[in-house]
Amino acid sequence: MEKALETPGQPVRRGTMAHEHDVYALLADSAAAQGDLAGVQRYAPRAEELARRDDHRLYLAIAQRAQGIAQRLVGEHGEAEAQLNQALESFREMGARWQLGRTLVEMGELALSRSEAGTARGHFQQALDAFEEMKAAPEAARVRAQLESIAGKGERKGARRKGAGRGS
Repeated sequence: MEKALETPGQPVRRGTMAHEHDVYALLADSAAAQGDLAGVQRYAPRAEELARRDDHRLYLAIAQRAQGIAQRLVGEHGEAEAQLNQALESFREMGARWQLGRTLVEMGELALSRSEAGTARGHFQQALDAFEEMKAAPEAARVRAQLESIAGKGERKGARRKGAGRGS
């Protein structure tokens, strides 16, 4: 896909060819969704730069979410939270429900990386509500599984604590 940027295109009607900001936003978003740190670091800064240049709010928020994911992956949790909150606010303002749900999932992942299960549960529940409202069954099922995983881990910890004092 990146090579397509180097290939001169045929003259076509306005709006029918992918612009550079389209390509970089897609590359950054795809890399982030796969947890590809190197890909996000390569594409997200350019996606953000182009989105700002072209005043493209959706792509700017996508680039911010991607950078937030990258920062979470390297343990920069404060910076990750700031980027994800900016993206979340933008998606809310635009009414981009799908993107909002995806960003809430990432905020849940950030909370898990901080060992904040309660906060993670809240973000995942909000994402689940958004996906169920859109009738996005596959995404809702993935988020439901994450919620069940958190609940299962909490039950195992509680069982260990209860059993810890029995032998003493």
